[in-house]
Amino acid sequence: MGALAFAAACLGNSQQEQAAEPVPPTYVRVENRAYLDMNVYVYRSAQRLRLGTTNGNSTARYVIPKSMLFGPTPLRFQADPIGGNRQPVSEEVTVSPGDEVVLVIPPG
Repeated sequence: MGALAFAAACLGNSQQEQAAEPVPPTYVRVENRAYLDMNVYVYRSAQRLRLGTTNGNSTARYVIPKSMLFGPTPLRFQADPIGGNRQPVSEEVTVSPGDEVVLVIPPG
């Protein structure tokens, strides 16, 4: 009886894997309204990952790597100005796979 339960559990997992749809990419859209170019980072707990550079007065869209997400995941974003001294970090936001987060960097 124990072996039958194990086999049924394995069968259920393989059917779920076959029926699972691919997870769409997760994005952050950065609207940089400041004049300085910004290096953009994402934080999960103590892990920091650079996403890219957004030029001043422009918008860029970056894929958040799947390795940063485990279901709904609390993330923070940092905009590090090139040639500046402020390094604002966003509030924590819960991001799920397939979401698009908008990060607005104000001027000044």
